[in-house]
Amino acid sequence: MKILIIEDERELALSIEEYLKKENQLCDVAGNLKRATEKMDEVLYDCFVIDIGLPDGNGLDLIPLIKERDSNAGILILTARDALTDKITSLESGADDYLTKPFRLSELAARIKAIYRRRNLGGNTVIRHNEIEVIIQTRIVKVNGKPLTLTRKEYDLLVYFLSNKERVLSRESIVEHLWGDEVIMADTFDFLYTHIKNLRKKIMDKGGRDYIRSVYGIGYRFTDP
Repeated sequence: MKILIIEDERELALSIEEYLKKENQLCDVAGNLKRATEKMDEVLYDCFVIDIGLPDGNGLDLIPLIKERDSNAGILILTARDALTDKITSLESGADDYLTKPFRLSELAARIKAIYRRRNLGGNTVIRHNEIEVIIQTRIVKVNGKPLTLTRKEYDLLVYFLSNKERVLSRESIVEHLWGDEVIMADTFDFLYTHIKNLRKKIMDKGGRDYIRSVYGIGYRFTDP
């Protein structure tokens, strides 16, 4: 998951970033509205963690911009205010959830994952597609009931495909989602081809079908044979 943390308290922002990276998430940090808007123009994010009180304005002002760019991105609001009106305003503005400071990083991570499941996986903790089964909470994958051993990137790649079935995914969008925007400028996508080849082979070795189709000149689509 690709997350943008919009928080002007530098130590808190770094603590959130460090914790989420340990949870295998990709994170960027912006300290104000201006920088957040710039990052949104550069990168597609799966979730936004937004502080209401920013140096150059109200974090809630970013919600319409996020909706314009990607209506499926999750939004979690952080606020030092405990007033009911602030919570109601956050949700009515389009946020998925909120947390009042101070909070535990473990709870923040859990809420982000819950938002992602609701937004991208229909709220499911288990994804099934024909003979493939993915148990999200434990990262267990089975094909025809048999355990499938995947690397972390192979697992993330499979979940990304399953979350975007029948959609044509560009090579750039896959790389950005799994490795971060700094890899986009790589001279070659051979590392992506290798991961897709290995994932495809492992699924088929367990008796699964080949669902990953190349779309010439663009990328890939996960679709029934």
